[in-house]
Amino acid sequence: MISKKWNLLLKNSHIIDPSQKLNRVCDIAIKSGKISEIGKDLPSFSAEKVIDLHDSILVPGLIDMHCHIYPTAFDSPDCLPCIHADAHLLQNGVTTAVDAGTCGPRDFYTFKEHFIDRSKVRIFAFVNIASGGMITLGSEQMPSEFHPEAAAGIAKTFPDIVAGIKTAHYWVNKPFDSLHTPWCSVDQTIEAADLCQKPAMFDFQPTIPDRSYKDLLLKKMRCGDIHTHIYAQQFPVVDENGTVSSFLFEARRKGIIFDLGHGAGSFWFRNAIPAYKQGFYPDTLSTDLYFDNICGPVFGMMNLMSKYLNIGMPLEEIIYRATQRPAEILNHPELGTLRTGSCADIAVLKKTEGNYGFYDGGHARMDGTRKLECVMTIREGSIVYDLNTASMINWEQAPAAYWTAPGVL
Repeated sequence: MISKKWNLLLKNSHIIDPSQKLNRVCDIAIKSGKISEIGKDLPSFSAEKVIDLHDSILVPGLIDMHCHIYPTAFDSPDCLPCIHADAHLLQNGVTTAVDAGTCGPRDFYTFKEHFIDRSKVRIFAFVNIASGGMITLGSEQMPSEFHPEAAAGIAKTFPDIVAGIKTAHYWVNKPFDSLHTPWCSVDQTIEAADLCQKPAMFDFQPTIPDRSYKDLLLKKMRCGDIHTHIYAQQFPVVDENGTVSSFLFEARRKGIIFDLGHGAGSFWFRNAIPAYKQGFYPDTLSTDLYFDNICGPVFGMMNLMSKYLNIGMPLEEIIYRATQRPAEILNHPELGTLRTGSCADIAVLKKTEGNYGFYDGGHARMDGTRKLECVMTIREGSIVYDLNTASMINWEQAPAAYWTAPGVL
């Protein structure tokens, strides 16, 4: 038997790969879990399996820069109920996910052993500055639980997994006191990030004048740090005249990174749409997906990307902010790309036209005419999701083994 040159050949798809400025119809061949070749009219006889994707859009596997992946958190009432990466992300074309601080130093080893190391989806993580993280949400309110050395130690121990240090939910709508000072969590997070030389991510509630959003961006955060939930209702993204606040552009020039982090209540059209029209875009599109918002308003990356398609962002820009850009921020440029030799992580999408509705964190509606859907996901060269059975044989032509009951001679 003659061995084939490739394991899998995907034919006639419209490939969009911002990392190569590739936007055209061609074929892509996969061998041993890696991209082997991209070109026009690659020979079908050289592949073990051939799939025609003539009416599809093929992009690098998506990177969700902000979600929460620690399903065992259900066993406590004082926790954030998290998703299971393989169960909830692959059908949205996500092959790489970033857990945004679900675990602090106390639970990180368990997280790594039971989920990161066992997941089909590639997982990176921010370490929560609070020891109990979001597994014990009360920990995020207790300065005695903030341990910069411990959080930085986890990052140094697992530098290829840890994306940085995270703070969230600290002292929201409560009066400050001698223990709970305005910038305590922010300052401790920056200290930890300095110790491990990693970025910091901030989920932040401004309390003016003690703790203003402008001061966070311009006085506290460092170049390369990340602010998430940028279009949440609490931020002065636009002023009373509908103009984007000038300090946001100043922060971007400083090197601050803005992550979308949709969440249950952290994406509002009244902030996002005027900001987009005035040139203030999110650096990364991310869901902040956890169990309580998978049935809306987030649903997943396809819904979020569809929102931006209808807001007016070009499809290539949408793909860039869900592939190449997060890979750059993670300092893993080998991801979010279809370059020859790279890991064969691929999302196959369909774009449909019709009458659709999308809603935000305030349950306000936006009408749209276009929608993205993931129809296939490939992880390390293996098909792990195939909505329309493009890779499968018709049951009437199935091989002999299909027609035989197990154990029957």
